[in-house]
Amino acid sequence: MTKLTFTAHPYLLGFEQLERLVERTAKTGNEGYPPFNIEATSDNTYRITLAVAGFRDEDLQITVEDRQLVIRGRQAEDGGDRVYLHRGIAARAFQRSFVLADGVEVAGANLEHGLLHLDLRRHAPETVVQTIRIGRK
Repeated sequence: MTKLTFTAHPYLLGFEQLERLVERTAKTGNEGYPPFNIEATSDNTYRITLAVAGFRDEDLQITVEDRQLVIRGRQAEDGGDRVYLHRGIAARAFQRSFVLADGVEVAGANLEHGLLHLDLRRHAPETVVQTIRIGRK
């Protein structure tokens, strides 16, 4: 059986990066913790909200590397001075990744009532018209 790729189509020139992007997105994992929402707040802005109850600012790390937004959470170890009769609130570490399109940047982040909000902004690309001159040899 032949594998059909994005780059196999003759009209899609230079889209090798798109194929790598799809593969990278598939590898980000399907773990459900922490739960999150993604909403469009306007035509060019988005908000990602993660439920991170129990995490403080210093327990969270947000990075963007190679167009991939990565949110990591790791809570400090409990000093052992508490005796739990039942422990149902998750205190596990997590990593959540999102692949960002070209022109999308993180505009800000804030932690409020156990919800981590990340605001994203997409810069609209300028339309460029280029005239190509035909040379003679």
